[in-house]
Amino acid sequence: MDYRPGCGACCTAPSISSPIPGRPGGKPAGVRCVQLDDDARCRIFGHPGRPPVCASLQPHPAMCGGSRQEAESILSRLERLTQPGAPYTSAAKAMRKA
Repeated sequence: MDYRPGCGACCTAPSISSPIPGRPGGKPAGVRCVQLDDDARCRIFGHPGRPPVCASLQPHPAMCGGSRQEAESILSRLERLTQPGAPYTSAAKAMRKA
């Protein structure tokens, strides 16, 4: 699967704990990355300062869904389910429903 032009859901929905150029403390979930431009493209794509978690992320239908809205919903749900204290069984049940 290729990146969806104009999406940027993976740069908004999840939290990023790694330092990001322009935001050394990372970013909370639901906050647009400071490196996302007006066309929802990463300004530091391919740059050595790009967080490894961003560089390793690959689009996949299970994560991206069929639209930007669906991708944000999926990624927001995964963010909630992977927070400390989220029960594994809830995560497993939610993933089976997705």
